[in-house]
Amino acid sequence: MKLYGHPISTTTRPILLFAAEARLPLDLVTIDLFAGDHLSPGFAAINPNRAVPVLEDGAFRLTESSAILKYLAERAGSAAYPAEPQARARTNALMDWFNTGFYRSFGYGLIYPQVLPDYAWPKAEMQAASLARAEAETRRWLDVLDAHWLDAGTYLGGAAPSLADYMGAVHVANGELIAFDLAPWPRIGRWIEAMKALPSWTPVHAAFAGWCEMQRAARRYRIAA
Repeated sequence: MKLYGHPISTTTRPILLFAAEARLPLDLVTIDLFAGDHLSPGFAAINPNRAVPVLEDGAFRLTESSAILKYLAERAGSAAYPAEPQARARTNALMDWFNTGFYRSFGYGLIYPQVLPDYAWPKAEMQAASLARAEAETRRWLDVLDAHWLDAGTYLGGAAPSLADYMGAVHVANGELIAFDLAPWPRIGRWIEAMKALPSWTPVHAAFAGWCEMQRAARRYRIAA
């Protein structure tokens, strides 16, 4: 199977992490987002959305990170995507939770405008107001995650990671780009450390860790540790 993506991409890393942990071989075809490769006519023929990731399994192509994770888990027969209807529904709900409200506030609202010029607001006062609003929303989401979603054990799925853990931990770990402090949320901190202890976390996140170092060196971000 081929995965078109980028090793820094928030939507690619959960798939690479899960596939590595599940020992599912994937050939990563790197689409250089920083060079605009995803906007090329050649890639548009693969995914007309011009976005990563795309999974290619023979003649079958699948887009959207959440859908790809579920497909791979089904292929592997992984317990990370439970078969029991209510457990599966809860996993689906948590994946949607991270991928919608949380990602909109934390990723697109707070992080990306500080590290990706295309997402920054054109005027300083607009940028400041937008970041303040996104930060308040993010802290509210993190309160929910800490107090409610992580009340059953080490992971969202209980004793072992579910697909929601693979997706959610990558989204939360994006805060390292702006040195976002998770100290007010101790359950989240313990959860992220547990996910980082997975054998595949460090190799999968090597490129991302390098990008974080670059951001810290540049000190562009407003939220400081």
